[in-house]
Amino acid sequence: MTQNSLDTLLIHGGLTTDSKTGAVNTPIYQTSTYAQTALGKNLGYEYSRTKNPTRDGIESLIAELEGGKFGFAFASGMAAIGTILSLFKSGDKILISSNVYGGTFRILDKVFCNFNIIYEIVDMRDYALLESVITPEVKALFIETPANPLMSVVSLQKLVQIAKAKNLLTIVDNTFMTPYLQRPLEFGVDIVLHSATKYLGGHSDVVAGLAVVRDESLAQKIGFLQNSIGGVLAPFDSFLLIRGIKTLGLRMQRHCENALQIAEFLRAHNGVKKVYYPGLKDDEGYSIHNEQARGGGGMISFELQETYDYKKFFESTKFIVLAESLGGVESLLCHPASMTHASIPAEIRAKVGITDNLIRISVGIEYVNDLIDDLTHAIEQAKR
Repeated sequence: MTQNSLDTLLIHGGLTTDSKTGAVNTPIYQTSTYAQTALGKNLGYEYSRTKNPTRDGIESLIAELEGGKFGFAFASGMAAIGTILSLFKSGDKILISSNVYGGTFRILDKVFCNFNIIYEIVDMRDYALLESVITPEVKALFIETPANPLMSVVSLQKLVQIAKAKNLLTIVDNTFMTPYLQRPLEFGVDIVLHSATKYLGGHSDVVAGLAVVRDESLAQKIGFLQNSIGGVLAPFDSFLLIRGIKTLGLRMQRHCENALQIAEFLRAHNGVKKVYYPGLKDDEGYSIHNEQARGGGGMISFELQETYDYKKFFESTKFIVLAESLGGVESLLCHPASMTHASIPAEIRAKVGITDNLIRISVGIEYVNDLIDDLTHAIEQAKR
């Protein structure tokens, strides 16, 4: 699909025009249940945990945007991940990326381990190593590319090739890229996940999760789990998500433009030790990323020099807010070691490079020179 076609699909895709009234905005069907015409007869809806017309809108929309056939909407990104992990049974093992989102690590390490669903952390950039640790117990690869927070990039095509040879499921968290920049299903990935709270909603006013698949059998299993576990997205939040997605293309263009300029600024600053951004041509993952995505995205991580106080840095910004989350119109700062990845043991953080001086910035759509001035001031104030 061309980028121009995707721009149009963001606005007109899915079941987002009301067939009954012609309303161009999906109505909010704020109802828990539906009248039945007779025993066993209804108009396609019985109970809103199972199916709701507003949720149908966002589920069909994300399916189209990702190039899938079946979409599922959840009350949060973690509800989506938890439901997908419920596909597995006792004794199964899942391989996860070495700097995966801390919430994904936590739910595996603290929740699903209680059901004897185990995990192993693997640097998926080392394809030989990955193949060597695939045992009969391994049932899936859980992938982030770029990964959170070090923006490491892996080849979706290569990982799918390895997984299919071993009959493994491939699950990709596509939150950072969105379908506007990267569509993993096109590379043969089985399941795509989103914390739709982030770029898809785009305005820091909704918490949501999404999943997309192409395979009907897999969709039936996920649909059963979605209804059984019940962590579904509410009608009003579904409406907000549809509304947010309409401007995704415009926002992602500005996020990418701003992020590239800021990454170049940070790379040239004496107070910055290292910049992680796959949109930079000298980034380790640039060539692979450029083959499977249409832009560097809006997420940057950078490491301050040891002579700088990261705590003082966070106290010194004016526009850029220190807060959890990412992907909104406003720029947000995060300290991965104590925020998003605090649940990961310190020794694992140190091993993969999540240091105390590592800072993650979700670059917003503000005037980029104001953001650069803000960062310049904060870095100067942080110098010991």
